[in-house]
Amino acid sequence: MSLAKNIEFLRKLPKMPGFNGLEGMTRGSAPGIESPISEVADFGSNPGDLRMFAYLPPTLLTKPALVVVLHGCTQTAAGYDTGSGWSALAEQYGFALLMPEQKSSNNGNTCFNWFSPEDTARDSGEALSIRQMIEHMAHQHQIDRDRIFVTGLSAGGAMTSVMLATYPDVFAAGAIIAGLPHGIANTMQEALAGMYRSPARPAADLGALVRNASDHAGPWPKVSVWHGSADRTVTPANSGEIVKQWLDVHGLPPAPMASGDVDGYPREVWWNADGETVVESYTITGMAHGTPLAIDGQDKPYGAAGKFLLEAGIASSWHIAQFFGLTRNPVPRRAAIASQQVVPADAIVTARAAKKPPPETDGQFSPRPTGGRRVLDINAVITRALTAAGLMK
Repeated sequence: MSLAKNIEFLRKLPKMPGFNGLEGMTRGSAPGIESPISEVADFGSNPGDLRMFAYLPPTLLTKPALVVVLHGCTQTAAGYDTGSGWSALAEQYGFALLMPEQKSSNNGNTCFNWFSPEDTARDSGEALSIRQMIEHMAHQHQIDRDRIFVTGLSAGGAMTSVMLATYPDVFAAGAIIAGLPHGIANTMQEALAGMYRSPARPAADLGALVRNASDHAGPWPKVSVWHGSADRTVTPANSGEIVKQWLDVHGLPPAPMASGDVDGYPREVWWNADGETVVESYTITGMAHGTPLAIDGQDKPYGAAGKFLLEAGIASSWHIAQFFGLTRNPVPRRAAIASQQVVPADAIVTARAAKKPPPETDGQFSPRPTGGRRVLDINAVITRALTAAGLMK
């Protein structure tokens, strides 16, 4: 029996005491650490049959940002939170956290079905369920709609690619960890081929997969890509394909505009005409499949090492939050929590929203240029200065 058929067989196994498909494998939780996220019900029609978990820290800012975090296979939302440290970051910087969770009844490995056409099209299946969760959070907690972000690991990283492609009007930026490009698979066999071989595709073809996923014409989300060079689960070649896909969407050249090391690991950078970094890529040399963490010797470690949550000396969650523009102003004291008004679950409008007016930033960082005003990306300015000085290449 082929590998694909074996996986499909395990996926369809019925529930049994102590075993449900591959659910009995480790779920990536960190011993001794409890996630503060809690489940939210009745957030919409939920065509993908997912579970919704969220966290509103006591330090939640008025009109806060929202970060959507997607776990990997054999993991839970709470387990991935304790490992990756996103709720700790939410407390420190005052943003809201949304963590969708897959059910084993949908996928025996609890992977998001990033390769299933009915789950990856705009306004359909799991993609729509996640969109409904975002809308629920935005209505109830006065989320700043210009500061909605998404990140995920492995299948969650591939689903992050799906969300960025199908709802580019919703997200300001995303971060894909050990994931795959959008649109390269429509069956499990194609998914496995992408995971293990990742055949090279023309940049224009990859970009077209994003452009054809919606009727959006821009601006496009910023993208941060992370991958371990020793990954044997999702081949690292996918990192280059994701970068290639989004460079084509942004109309940027294939060669990096700057490169250097961050915490000892190579980072490549591309910026737009406004000097804002819009695509970046981290290669975690020697690391296997997982989310890179910096726990050892840290005064403020974010997360805890575990299965697919790997000590590497670089805190990817913090760097991703920085890329999203969330780390500029730590919250020094308890802030007012946003309105808790209840919005009916069926209030979500799934059709494409009308074009929004320029946002009111209230002094907070806005990741997109609005109203003709340039948005300064400090990281890009520093990178360009160091490159000009010959200290970076």
